[in-house]
Amino acid sequence: MFTITKKKSIPYLQGAIFDECDFLTHAFCTRQGGASEEDYKSLNMSFQEGDEESRVLQNWGRLAEAFDIPIEQFLVVNQVHGDAIFVIKPYGSYFSSRAELDYDAIVTDRKDLAICIKTADCVPIFIVDKAKQVIAVVHAGWRSSALGISSKVVQLLMDHYHSRPQDILAAIGPSIGRCCYQIDLATAKAFAGQKNKEAFLFPDAKGKKWMLDLPEANRQQILDCGVPEENIELSGYCTRCNQDIFFSHRGSGGITGRQINFMMIKEESPCIVTTLNNRSLIFRS
Repeated sequence: MFTITKKKSIPYLQGAIFDECDFLTHAFCTRQGGASEEDYKSLNMSFQEGDEESRVLQNWGRLAEAFDIPIEQFLVVNQVHGDAIFVIKPYGSYFSSRAELDYDAIVTDRKDLAICIKTADCVPIFIVDKAKQVIAVVHAGWRSSALGISSKVVQLLMDHYHSRPQDILAAIGPSIGRCCYQIDLATAKAFAGQKNKEAFLFPDAKGKKWMLDLPEANRQQILDCGVPEENIELSGYCTRCNQDIFFSHRGSGGITGRQINFMMIKEESPCIVTTLNNRSLIFRS
């Protein structure tokens, strides 16, 4: 079950599926708590949608202050509606220019790096290996979902990090729901090769178009990789139905902001070693 909480002025959602992961910080943010106005009101986190740059910078400042994470520790990629996955090693440099960051998923075991996904109807997905402490964020619009991006991320965890399906947890965040996502036949055909498509693809009431359940499509992909059903959690929020809480591209007619969704592995607290009666004691601050 997702819960809404707040840090300073920033409301956000968290997945209960990650309650046992004390090494993790995560937030599915809303559109509330920012400085932007009119169509971008109020916590717009994108510079590309037409909002005033100064207001977007204020919003990033508010987010950083609320979560006590320096702005330079947030990583946002150029989401391009594909299936490319950016794997970040635990140490060292990971890019030389922002123009290279054309990805729709990020995977890392690096600490103190908040990996981000911007959304305004597409599905934000957080995937965690709770045993090996590896995390992934996924931007899953219909194109990326049709390409199987969620299953590819889970498969990468199993191949590259030797993750076990039973150790993988997934939280599927707020996005446009089946109730509001009508698609044409060409889009529906893009999912023709996927397993269990009858679970997420339905003819509309008139039988001429289709309704697509994007969160369920991605849930099915994760299940197909062997992840147990109880390890996957859905938010239950439709962004178009809840435009007072979330930005919605479809609901706004295309002019709107983007909310941010981020996850980070926390750096372990430094150890303080002292000696008492010739015995060493270790404390974590």
